[in-house]
Amino acid sequence: MGMKFNIRHICFQVSAKMTEPSKVIHIRNVGHEISENDLLLMVQPFGVVTKLVMLRAKNQALLQMQDVAAAVGVVQYYTSVQPSVRGRNVYIQFSSHQELTTMDQNVQGRKGDQDSQPNRVLLATIQHLLYPITVEVLHQVFSPYGFVEKIVTFQKSAGFQALIQYQSRLSAVSARNSLQGRNIYDGCCTLDIQFSNLSELQVNSNNERSRDFTNSSLPSEQTGRSSQPGYGDVGGLYALQPGASAVAFPQIGNTTAIATAFVGGLPPGISGTNDRCTVLASNLNSEKIDEDKLFNLFSVYGNIVRVKLLRNKPDHALIQMSDGFQSELAVNFLKGAMLFGKRLEVNFSKHPSITSDPDTHEYSTSYLNRFNRNAAKNYRYCCSPTKMIHLSSLPEDITEDEIMTHLEDHGNIVNTKVFESNGKKQALVLFETEEQATEALVCKHASTIDGSVIRISFSQLQSI
Repeated sequence: MGMKFNIRHICFQVSAKMTEPSKVIHIRNVGHEISENDLLLMVQPFGVVTKLVMLRAKNQALLQMQDVAAAVGVVQYYTSVQPSVRGRNVYIQFSSHQELTTMDQNVQGRKGDQDSQPNRVLLATIQHLLYPITVEVLHQVFSPYGFVEKIVTFQKSAGFQALIQYQSRLSAVSARNSLQGRNIYDGCCTLDIQFSNLSELQVNSNNERSRDFTNSSLPSEQTGRSSQPGYGDVGGLYALQPGASAVAFPQIGNTTAIATAFVGGLPPGISGTNDRCTVLASNLNSEKIDEDKLFNLFSVYGNIVRVKLLRNKPDHALIQMSDGFQSELAVNFLKGAMLFGKRLEVNFSKHPSITSDPDTHEYSTSYLNRFNRNAAKNYRYCCSPTKMIHLSSLPEDITEDEIMTHLEDHGNIVNTKVFESNGKKQALVLFETEEQATEALVCKHASTIDGSVIRISFSQLQSI
């Protein structure tokens, strides 16, 4: 839509008073799932937007209206009505900046240095990534516009990205013009495409992360995998493997989109169409549970926005997740799970969101939310509580005895295994029962061992 600017090229004119009306609006709590288009749709009824800057590192955005009157209309309206974008409450106020101006006066909209020099290699960033995107999926999306020679995918701070090399520059231009801003799956996996400054991609292996379609003789080995089979990628039951059916682009029903993202279809009980973000957990052990423990458990299935224990029902709690698919996973996998001697009841709440008040714990900006990065990988590991837990972010010199000492208060440990994957120490711990493993995860996820904040998830492995 011609609104994104390179933040390094922006200088701001700052006013003396933050409360002074300005045509620049400051938006807070802009999560990774919120796109530029989402913000534009929210304010467009009030006037024309001339510039938009996403401050991803701070979960914020700066948005400039055409005039002060339009900005005043936005702020006044959303002072009385709480704005919610993709299930997340955002907060709007006037910015201290009276105007956003670019140092490069020739920059108009998206016309940066790379965009002004089209070539045959595209850089695609996948925003609002909910389902796994592989080389096969990308090839189906981009090949209608010309012969795709090479694809390389990787994870960066900006998110999941891919480089796509066409045989001709015209094909790349056509693909970018047609696909920019469109969704791979219905409602998610939005394509943000620009021209790369690379003229040729180097592909060393043909696998689900990279592919040279002009050279089928390349090896399929993937670098960085553990030499111990079964430990490098704990889980993976629903991973999209090479050769699995991919998306019918560009329009596809949400149920079909989710089904094609996982081999063999969705886990039983998951529809992929739920839009309720808040769940109600009941029959909790009110003497042992708290908000942080509920965060540890429910964050296995998605990012947590808020958690609230109900004062009038101490064994009840509301948990707001970032979207309906994540809450559906939580309801499906946690209903009936045992924790602290109680069998959990987990259902969708009638409340679409949790109102902020002194009894509500905020987690939307927590670095412990698991789905801010590698969302697709976390989705494929979702499962009901098991007897086996997987520990990561461990100290380099950790021993099995130290791990047992750290966890033994929560149950009978049957076996442990410390191993190294991608140069980092990890571990598997097998408990006697699922309830014991669940308690260990709830109590010790995000705890500290020798200065390292450890992470715990359920493993789908049956034995060590």
